[in-house]
Amino acid sequence: MEYIKLQNSDLEVSRLCMGGCPMGGYGWGDVQEQELLDAIACAVENGINFFDTADTYGLGQSEKILAKGLGAKRKNVIIESKFGVRFGKEGTSYDNSPAYIQKCLEGTLQRLNTDYVDVYVVHYRDGKTPMADVVGKLEDLQKEGKLRYFGLSNIHEDGMAELEPFKRKFVCCQDEYSLACRKFETDLLKVQNEIGVTPLTWGSLGQGILTGKYDRNTNFEQNDRRSRDIYVNFHGEKLTKNLDIVDAMRPIAEAHKVSVAAVAIRFIMDHLKDSAVLVGAKRPAQIMGNLESIGWSLTPEELKTLDEISR
Repeated sequence: MEYIKLQNSDLEVSRLCMGGCPMGGYGWGDVQEQELLDAIACAVENGINFFDTADTYGLGQSEKILAKGLGAKRKNVIIESKFGVRFGKEGTSYDNSPAYIQKCLEGTLQRLNTDYVDVYVVHYRDGKTPMADVVGKLEDLQKEGKLRYFGLSNIHEDGMAELEPFKRKFVCCQDEYSLACRKFETDLLKVQNEIGVTPLTWGSLGQGILTGKYDRNTNFEQNDRRSRDIYVNFHGEKLTKNLDIVDAMRPIAEAHKVSVAAVAIRFIMDHLKDSAVLVGAKRPAQIMGNLESIGWSLTPEELKTLDEISR
C-alpha cells in the first residue's frame, strides 16, 4: 500500500480510501450486506486504513455497516464522515449551524459505535453560516475529543475567499474528479496549494464507467441511480466520450497487467500529487481490482495520452 500524511495532521492514510456511498444500500443496484462486510475486511487485510462515509448515505445505514464491518479493528483505521445535509418534506437543504453540527456528530458517533471521528467533513456549505462559526464549533468538538481533525468537501472558486483566514485549520478537501470529470481540477489544485490541504477525489471511477465493464448498450434497473439522465457519465455524448477514454485505457492496462479501473485510479494518483482516491465498493472483488493501482506508475507517454483524451 502507498500512504500519505494528511496536511496539518498526524494521520497517515492509505492513498486508496474505501468510499461508503454503496454501503448506504440505496441507488447502487443489488447491494448485499455480507458482501459489504467482506469488502471492508478485504480492504483492511490489504492495507487500506482510510474509510469515507456520511450521515446521508442510506440515512445513516452506511455508518452502521462500516461499524459492523470494522468491529474491533476500528482503532486501527481512519474514519472520515460528513455532515451538513438535511432531508425534509421540502427536499434537500444544507445546514452548517453549530447546533446542527452537534446533532449530526452525536448521531454519527452512535451509528459508528465509536467515541470519536478521525476527520469530520463539511459535506456542502449552506451559504449562510459564517465559516468562523463552523470552525469554532468544530474546534470545540475537537477539544472535547469527539473529532480529531476536520475537512472540506465540494469547495469551488466562489467558496475560496472565505477559507483564507482558516488556512492550516482543515486537513483535506474532497471533490468529484476522474478521467471522466476534470471540471473541478483547478479548484482542487487551488485549495491544495493556497489553503494547504490534501486533495481527495470522489467519483474516481466515474460512477463505474471507467471500470471498462459497461458499453453503450448497458441498461440499469430502476433501483440503480445511473439509470437517471442526471448521471451523465452513462448517457448521450458524455457516454460516447467516456467509452473513448476507456478504449485508450485498455492497452495501458494490458501493458501493466492490471485492471482498467486500476489505470483510472493510477492516473489520479500520478496526476494529482499527494492525493488520496475515494473509490466505492460493494464486494471484495472490486477492492482487489482497485488494489491493482498500487505500486507502479504510468509512463510520461501514458499520462500524456490519458491527459489529452480526457480534457
